[in-house]
Amino acid sequence: MSASTHIDCINNLKHHVATLASGIGERHVKKHFALHKAANYISRQWQEMGYEIERQQFTTQGVQCENLEVNKLGKNHPEHIILVCAHYDSARDCPGANGNASGIATLLEISRYFSETSPNSTVRFVALTNEKPPFYGTDKSGSWLYAHKANEQRDKIRAVIILESLGYYNDTYGSQLYPPFLSMLYPKQANFVAMTSNLRSMGSMREFAKHFNKHTTLRGLPMIAPNFLPWVNWSDSSPFWLNGYKAFMVSDTSLYRYPFYDSPRDTPEKIDYQSLTFITNALIRAIEASVNHK
Repeated sequence: MSASTHIDCINNLKHHVATLASGIGERHVKKHFALHKAANYISRQWQEMGYEIERQQFTTQGVQCENLEVNKLGKNHPEHIILVCAHYDSARDCPGANGNASGIATLLEISRYFSETSPNSTVRFVALTNEKPPFYGTDKSGSWLYAHKANEQRDKIRAVIILESLGYYNDTYGSQLYPPFLSMLYPKQANFVAMTSNLRSMGSMREFAKHFNKHTTLRGLPMIAPNFLPWVNWSDSSPFWLNGYKAFMVSDTSLYRYPFYDSPRDTPEKIDYQSLTFITNALIRAIEASVNHK
């Protein structure tokens, strides 16, 4: 990434996070006007990049909600899809800067890059909603509805990459926490990107991490974690696993390191935008390797 591109990327990431977390604020079905504003913001960004938006609309608690999808069709194998997702809703009483404006900001900047390329396979970007309580882990979540529909349509999705809370890093020893039985296996410093999958998705995740780590010193650390762990079970990965797709989550581990998780203090100034920019570039390169794989 050139210096000018780096500056453009970091400025865009800051703008996306600020717009979603400060300009719009908490966004969920109880704040449905804000939820719609967030969807409209994402739609405008994609329209400006030249994408045609597809909307998966559904009603939850009397509120019309929507997942948003855009595609960059592959020139050689358009039927083969790499799917990249992030959710745009936030928890209640939370402006959601890290959770998950950071993921949406990264999704938008990755899609900006691919809007100007010609990949061999299709790369699809989806902004999901209803991934926070009380909907996560239920058939009311946007990820469950999307994964179920993709399965019904027999979409040939080779891998699903979930972007979740990507903006917080700390070099202090002891800043990274884990469930008790994982604490002896992984680093004690919160200065890595976690890539978490189930056993079936392990191969895809490790291959992706290999490409990711070629392009950043903020390493991506593959982790195999059972579905019953909170930060895994709450993620958008589970519905894709249940529908037969290989999926893995890319995150900063959210509640296991971020002191402001789902709280009113999850605000834009907490985000490490330099690290988020490096991560965005490394994700672009890893996705590029995936969609151009023969």
